[in-house]
Amino acid sequence: MNDRVVVCRDLHKSFADLAVVQGLSFAISPGEILALLGPSGCGKTTTLRLIAGFERLDIGHIEIAGRLVANSQTSVPTEKRHVGVVFQDYAIFPHLSVGQNVAFGVPKGKQANQRVDEILSLVGLAGQDTQMPHQLSGGQQQRVALARALAPQPDILLLDEPFSNLDAALRTEVRQEVRGLLKQSGTTAIFVTHDQEEALAIGDEVAVMKDGRIQQIDTPEAIFHRPQTRFVAEFMGHTDFIPGTTSDRGVVTAIGLLPQLCDLPSGTTVEVAVRPDDVRLEKIEDRGASDANLGRILSRQFIGIANIYRVGLPDGTAVHSWVDHTTDLSAGTTVRVHLGHGHALACFHGGELVPC
Repeated sequence: MNDRVVVCRDLHKSFADLAVVQGLSFAISPGEILALLGPSGCGKTTTLRLIAGFERLDIGHIEIAGRLVANSQTSVPTEKRHVGVVFQDYAIFPHLSVGQNVAFGVPKGKQANQRVDEILSLVGLAGQDTQMPHQLSGGQQQRVALARALAPQPDILLLDEPFSNLDAALRTEVRQEVRGLLKQSGTTAIFVTHDQEEALAIGDEVAVMKDGRIQQIDTPEAIFHRPQTRFVAEFMGHTDFIPGTTSDRGVVTAIGLLPQLCDLPSGTTVEVAVRPDDVRLEKIEDRGASDANLGRILSRQFIGIANIYRVGLPDGTAVHSWVDHTTDLSAGTTVRVHLGHGHALACFHGGELVPC
């Protein structure tokens, strides 16, 4: 792991009797962006604070750029760890200009002004060094905070939900800009968020956390399509679980046969994870049909580009289906339900992924 910028091994941190981080281990390669994702209270921000040096480890080992910065016996001060931090509220100095904010952590000297100009140009704020923070928009303030953190050329940049104060449309725009800036500058970063879409959009790898532990760490595509636990599948958003039973032909469900052979004995109960884009609906007029895959529209949510329908199945469970916005189905409508997924669906037994 000598080529890793950050190495965390078996990190533990408790506050009083509450274990917040438990046995956390991961490593980050140069130029990589790791998104720490999880619900509130899962330990992701505490992990970031341990790496930054704002909290002291109980047990474990942290290296930054090949240098030990923390274990159970020692803790290098934050200012000597060569980390940059972008906080949730930006923490910009209101009495300093944009240029002065960015120059705050840059060593004084002939090159200081040049470095400030370079970094302001990188974040798209060239020529605005004399502006005061209150004269800037939320998105511009976020870029100032990013510029200030990048200016001293840290070994690792830590971002703690930096877009939480932005409106939804601006969040999407700014996160694309930030990822582009980090990649352009070759910056290694850890990004903390509770927003699944944000983690998938920004991270080269995503680590999903629960109760202070990493449930799965992998590429965004693998996390989304091949979740290793039921929790990861559920947390990644808009996931329903259909009961099924294994057979020698596949998994038998209330809406038909899923032709996937699972590595379990026939007759074993499993849960099939389906998302709205996996479920297809077909309106039918024959209310007396006895098809096993009939369902009934329970409700509709209009989201602009699509309708998301909640559909009741014969066994009492419900699934959601993403349907084109031009298709309007009223509550109570009988529909035929298909798993038109086009890819293998994740099946779980005892909360763990089953090879299928």
